[in-house]
Amino acid sequence: MFSPRLALASLSGEADAEWARQGAEWAGAAFLGGICLDGPTRAAAREMVADRDRTEFLPDDPVAFVDDELAALGGVDVRPGINVRSTTAEPVREVAEVAAEHDAIVEINAHCRQAELCAAGAGETLLRNPGRLEPLIQAVGAAGADVSVKVRAELTGVDLVDVAERIEIVGADALHVDAMDSEAVIQDLADATDLFLIANNGVRGRASVHEYLGYGADAVSVGRPSDNPEVLSRVADAVAEWAASREAEAPR
Repeated sequence: MFSPRLALASLSGEADAEWARQGAEWAGAAFLGGICLDGPTRAAAREMVADRDRTEFLPDDPVAFVDDELAALGGVDVRPGINVRSTTAEPVREVAEVAAEHDAIVEINAHCRQAELCAAGAGETLLRNPGRLEPLIQAVGAAGADVSVKVRAELTGVDLVDVAERIEIVGADALHVDAMDSEAVIQDLADATDLFLIANNGVRGRASVHEYLGYGADAVSVGRPSDNPEVLSRVADAVAEWAASREAEAPR
């Protein structure tokens, strides 16, 4: 899906094309966004900005914004992704058509726990009702783009392995997992599915990289420190070290 197997994880209102360009020296993929696409999620984002002074992307035309941002990464050696929030499939399909033209991954946000977005029916609420998540995944697939789903572990009442198995059946290609304090969940997901697993949370250097990859992750991602060259360099070195060790162990 991308190489090197280090991704930059989306940061609301911050992860744009310039951010991705700055991290491209170390990363194989960069997930821009998140972008709210439909009426309920955009209203929630406006409320978050007004009431809590959060930074959010709220362009007048989200689809055109995505097209411009992805185009700005033309010629940059990083595979772009776009993290999107929506309660309905049609705007996801529209963005996925644009993403397919740029060989970009569409990442469905089933991760955000902000109260406003959850009240709108987006974010982590989709994990509690995967039947509402599935049409969003199918909309991306119908448009010809690769689809990732960003999720979080440790959500009460949610069987993440069951969710992963369901979304794989309807066409998801990757699962981007915020492991919280349950790193071993990566092993459960790797055993249960063939999804490309991107492990996130606390990825800062050799110990965390090797732990996640040892559990079966295909890649790792860096969130908050994704604008820190020192952290990115350290993580990239650890990913390369792991890859070299696996190659050395492979039968010849």
